[in-house]
This record gives sequence, C-alpha cells and structure tokens, in this order.
Amino acid sequence: MTSKVFSRRRVLTGATAISAAAILPRTSLGADWRPTETVRVIVPAAAGGTTDVMGRLLAAHLQTAWGQSAVVENRSGGGGTIGTVEVIRQKGDGHTILIGNPGPNAIAYSIFRNLNYKADQLQAVSNLIRTPNIVSAHPSTGIKSIAELIAYIKANPDKLNYASSGVGQSPHLTGAWFLQLTGLKMVHVPFRGAGPALQAALAGDIQILFDNLFPSLPQTQEGKLTALAVTTPERSAAAPNIPTMREGGPELAKFDVSSWFGVFLPKAASAPVVDALNKEIKTMLEREDVKKTIAAMGARPDWGTPQQYSDFVQAETVKFAEIIKREGLQMDVN
Repeated sequence: MTSKVFSRRRVLTGATAISAAAILPRTSLGADWRPTETVRVIVPAAAGGTTDVMGRLLAAHLQTAWGQSAVVENRSGGGGTIGTVEVIRQKGDGHTILIGNPGPNAIAYSIFRNLNYKADQLQAVSNLIRTPNIVSAHPSTGIKSIAELIAYIKANPDKLNYASSGVGQSPHLTGAWFLQLTGLKMVHVPFRGAGPALQAALAGDIQILFDNLFPSLPQTQEGKLTALAVTTPERSAAAPNIPTMREGGPELAKFDVSSWFGVFLPKAASAPVVDALNKEIKTMLEREDVKKTIAAMGARPDWGTPQQYSDFVQAETVKFAEIIKREGLQMDVN
C-alpha cells in the first residue's frame, strides 16, 4: 500500500495522544458554561469508523479544555438510531453529546417506517467535517470518467451493476440519485458494510462501486480501481486529480453528496450550553494537529453556527427524502 493509505489505527492513536497533550490555550470566545460532571460523548457506531474517530477527537479536546472527564461510549446498531435515542432520552444539560452523521440524522427520517424519534428532539450544534463519496470502476470495464460511464450504460443497458455498503446508506443513495438524474439503470447490489463491497469491486464481481472516499481512494491510487468522480461540488484536496460528479454532464450540475459528521445535543439544551460547545468545536477544528488528522482522512473541517448546521441538516434531510421517495425505499429499524 502507498504512503497515502489512510490508517484508522493511526488516527485513533493520534486522538489518544491529543488527550494527553498539555492544557490548550482557550480563545476569548466568551463562553461561561462548563460541565460539572463527566461528559458522555455518544458515538452511534462501532469503534474504528469515522464517527468514532471524530467522537474521540472531540472528547479529548473537551477534557483538556474544560478540565472535566469526557468519555466516549459506542452505542452501535439500528443504522445509528440506537445511540441517537440514548442521547434524546437524556437531560439537555450538556453532559451527553451525540456525534451524528447522515444515516441517523437525515436519511432515517424518510427510510425507516418504525423510527422512534423525530428531528426536533435534537439540537444541532455544529458540523465537524465533510468528506466526499467516490465513484470508481473495475479497470476491466475500460470506463475512466462519469461521461464514459453514462455513455456505456446507454449503449449497454442492464450490463452493469453497482455495489454499496447497504440499502439506504449514503453511498447507495449517491448511486440512486445519479441514476435518477441521468435516467439510467444499473442493478444495485448491497453489501453488509463498506469492506465487503470494496472486496467485491476489487475482485471484479461488481463493475461500479459507490463508496466513502476511504477506503476506496488508496485502491484507485494503486490502480486496482479506476476513480471516476468525487461527489462533492469541489474536488477533494486529498485527490485533486479526480473530477467532481458535476463535471460529468449537465444533468449532474447540482450534484452534491458528502459524508458529514457533526454534533447534536438533546433539544432541551440551553443556549449557553449550545454556545459553549459550539465554540469549543471551533477551537478544536482550528488546531493544527487536528487539521492534520482530518486531512489524513481525506476530509475538511466544516464548523458552523448552530443555525447554519441546523439549516444544513434540514436541507440534507429534504434531499435524501426526495431520493428515497423516488426510489420507493422503506425499511424497518432492526
């Protein structure tokens, strides 16, 4: 593997090291609220993924900045809904924090028939990072761009299939939206996670792969897959030579899908609590060591005010709801 390969172990080690750093200078942002007991950072996913990495970075920073213990709790399951419910049930006193992502905080509201919470039960604080999804092809297809993919599907209907990490996941909906906008068809082959989907693509069992930027990017850098596009409006700093989906054709001019990871509190959280946490997020994301960690993940910092983040999440919820409706997707939380 090349030196550019992203190692989650390395990032997690870096997060641990940050927690042991010397007391960091606080910015003069005027936040008066501080926790009075241990802060729980709920990660609604298994250890090792991006949601977990960001949760550990935030917990380490808050522990140093606030001088109060901050612990990460992994509450995986139900597509992120189990951990989300755990936070909603808590008092909004700032001592329980949720690390959110598109699954439980935008997609779930439309795709799950039996979802047991609503968007208005959470208070948006700030986004942390955004990272593109990536579209790639097995080299045997000879397809090297989105324009070539569109042309190939038109000339060879029903011959291509595409893989994703699972029905209703962001990569699946990325593929679904691409096909909706272009009026084309490919067979979707869902897998139980990004790892199995990637392996099927590498083996040539699946011709096209929609995935998060990592772990696919290192495979494209080694020539094992051919990168066709990233899904954000701008090219990724981690892979500036890969064009955007928007560059693939006029019908894709508004294409914008990213994986994002941000912070929520229970709805009852007061303004001082929300503002204090928001300002610490800003301080963390401006640190050079954190910037380097985020860049190693192929992501970019994406701090915003609580209102900006709330508006962003609402827009994401509407976007995914329209894709899901057109696709006719409905599932049960399990």
